[in-house]
Amino acid sequence: MKRILGWALALLMLLSCISLSCAEERTVLYVTRACFNLRNPVPSQVKKVENAINAYIADKINVEIRLTEIGSNQYGQKVWDLVRQGKEINLLWTASWEDVIGTNQLVANHAVYDLTDLLPGTPLHSAMAADLWEETRYNGRNYFVPVDKDNVEGYDFMFRKELADAHGWNLDAVHSLKDLEPLLADAKADGLRYPFLTQNTSMFYRWYIDRFDFFTGDVRTNFFGVDRETDEVVNTVATPEYLEFCQLMGRWADLGYISEDEVNRVTTDTTTQTKNWGISWWTDVPVNSEASARYGQPIAVRKATERYAHSNSALGSCYCVTAGSTKEQARAAVEFLGLLYRDRALADMYTYGLEGEDFEYTQTEEQAIRHVTLKSMKYNHSTWESASVMSVTPLDNEPDNKVNLYLDFNGSAIDSPAVGFRFDRTPVEEQFTACQALFEQYGFRLENGGVPEAEVAGCIAEYQNALDAAGYQDVLAEFQRQYDEWKKTRED
Repeated sequence: MKRILGWALALLMLLSCISLSCAEERTVLYVTRACFNLRNPVPSQVKKVENAINAYIADKINVEIRLTEIGSNQYGQKVWDLVRQGKEINLLWTASWEDVIGTNQLVANHAVYDLTDLLPGTPLHSAMAADLWEETRYNGRNYFVPVDKDNVEGYDFMFRKELADAHGWNLDAVHSLKDLEPLLADAKADGLRYPFLTQNTSMFYRWYIDRFDFFTGDVRTNFFGVDRETDEVVNTVATPEYLEFCQLMGRWADLGYISEDEVNRVTTDTTTQTKNWGISWWTDVPVNSEASARYGQPIAVRKATERYAHSNSALGSCYCVTAGSTKEQARAAVEFLGLLYRDRALADMYTYGLEGEDFEYTQTEEQAIRHVTLKSMKYNHSTWESASVMSVTPLDNEPDNKVNLYLDFNGSAIDSPAVGFRFDRTPVEEQFTACQALFEQYGFRLENGGVPEAEVAGCIAEYQNALDAAGYQDVLAEFQRQYDEWKKTRED
């Protein structure tokens, strides 16, 4: 009997050692993401989702995550600080349009891990088409993992439907910014704080995408663009279009249609969830009803621009691994994303939270597949900043054929003349950086109604003089030289 008990005890100790060994081999991956749908993420709920994810993936991949969520209005600077310090951050969400922690800034500062040699043959690599991997390369290398979603860029006018219905607005008659003026007058008369909400975003880049390909992917350098008619690099600040737009924004601010909160950066990503605004902008997607779900109220949208495939459109939402990560952590990130992009249960959990607490699955008689109905606002994300549209269950206000709509949407876009071109700023690094800083001083104010209409022309002239003094013409010439060389390779 004692011998049997001894064997049993030895067996238990052996199993315990095996379990401990497995736990030691499991790679801990620090995942950091932005939260757009909640002003302040709820840490306790994020922790519960983290625990649920780890329990789910435990027998699938040898990875354990530590999940950190940061409100989008604070995300860029906080993440940049973490990256510089190299503290508890391996896998992070980013985008080409992010001001501080965007794809261009990460590559320029050598802050991202080169995943090129780790991707081939993995479930993650095969989860997306080869051309998507090719389009998102920098210098022929894969530093970023795009979120497979709407991979082209275009913009819409966005209206609070309650307000539009109350005033009987004919939204089908809106085709340009100037068409909004009588509607903005109604919103102002209603006493709204933000008749026109810019979301403190520099909008020239978006509203004039039909005229220029702003191929830098950085709103702070939207003073460079390719003229779609001539296929030449131009100084957009010197164009009639820039004067027209900034004067319009100045006039709207003079009339009280644009609040000074915009230029003072008081508004946030969650201001759109209030009833304090009338009209704003929306990035066009295949299922525009997403706006109503994201902002918690009925939203109507109308087309403002065409849709384009360009060098940064597929990087509008993506992930990267920090340069300070180990090779094991980089492999773990590829494993985790590979599962996230293929496993619907994980993708839903990562996007919506806990089933039964944050969301539930529902299916009406009219629906061919089950959908997701949100139940709380303790944890809430959108597909576009979470996982592949192929793996996330659609919301209850989205169509059954959402995936096919996305495929058709991407396939019908116009190819920009500069698609595939990326500028190497190294030869003019100092001048380029100096010009970016001047955008914050002049461009942001001009494009958010911070300069009265009568003073716009003078401010633009002052802006141009400051740019030239900082070396703008050198950078412009370098842009044109590189673009001309790239065009020769494109023709070949």
